[in-house]
Amino acid sequence: MSKDLQPFLANLLKGCQKNDRKSQRNLYQHFYGYGLSICLRYSDHRDEAVELLNEAFMKIFKNIKKFDIAKPFKPWLRKVIVNTCINNFRKKKMEFTTGIEAAESQTIANDILSGISYDEILEMIRKLSPAYRAVFNLHVIEGYRHEEIADMLNISVGTSKSNLSKAKKHLRLILKAYFQEDYERTKQG
Repeated sequence: MSKDLQPFLANLLKGCQKNDRKSQRNLYQHFYGYGLSICLRYSDHRDEAVELLNEAFMKIFKNIKKFDIAKPFKPWLRKVIVNTCINNFRKKKMEFTTGIEAAESQTIANDILSGISYDEILEMIRKLSPAYRAVFNLHVIEGYRHEEIADMLNISVGTSKSNLSKAKKHLRLILKAYFQEDYERTKQG
């Protein structure tokens, strides 16, 4: 965090601890984009992501008095948002084992992936089942270990590893279809 932002954020957090609505609104607006980017990875659509973000901020404002302003705020915010997304996932009571699709083993070079926009990647991740998407996000994006994921999602470590493997296979298929469509368009154009 930049030195200019520290006093600003500290003042916002102190205001939020006093239930000051203006401070709450400013904190929400300041971290809206950051929080929404996390929620979008766990949700099926943007409206659900916004709902999750709003739910996370309600938890933040409810518990902000317990937060130590001397500590970094962003990691705490991220943890609350991720946990809110995981709780939403649990509420849906989705089965973690879905039908297995055969997938071709294919390696895609990093330079090809650089031609895909963030929104396109996000749409590809959203095509995964909720179970695969949750494990993929927690492991690949958030950096959690399989033991931590298993604990968070109430699944076995083996299921976590299996879901990650299946998520990667599904993403390979999605990427293959994407590049095939792109190839067809350029061939016709």
